[in-house]
Amino acid sequence: MTVDKKLLAPCGLYCGVCAIYIADRDNNTKFKEKLTGVYGVSLEEIQCKGCLSDSPFIYCKTCKIKECVKEKNYEGCHQCDDFPCEHIDNFPVPVGKKVILRAIPQWRQMGTEAWVVAEEKRYKCPECGNALFRGARRCRKCKTEVDMD
Repeated sequence: MTVDKKLLAPCGLYCGVCAIYIADRDNNTKFKEKLTGVYGVSLEEIQCKGCLSDSPFIYCKTCKIKECVKEKNYEGCHQCDDFPCEHIDNFPVPVGKKVILRAIPQWRQMGTEAWVVAEEKRYKCPECGNALFRGARRCRKCKTEVDMD
């Protein structure tokens, strides 16, 4: 497997299962319209090519976690002995903080490639196997309630 490094958000929120990334990647206008209300941004701002790309989501452009990791010359929080730190403690999205606290220890233990495979496998509907996004509450295909985070 080839890991797309642009999708390796330093905080552990793997971009490959992010709603914004998926909506932009698939050019899914209906999904983008729903996300505008969730994030309070315009339809044009629902775009992202990955946290470490030249075109991250508007909120990810000024991320304190990304700045910290870059200053320490790390690839991600999984390399930092100070994890969890005040950046994680003050993370503004509760489900994101929950995922970060789960994902970083797993990333440390598994290594990058195995962790990416596990994240992609985790976000599948347990009933029908449909791909899900982080934060999904119900499978779009079979309507099963889910809590993958």
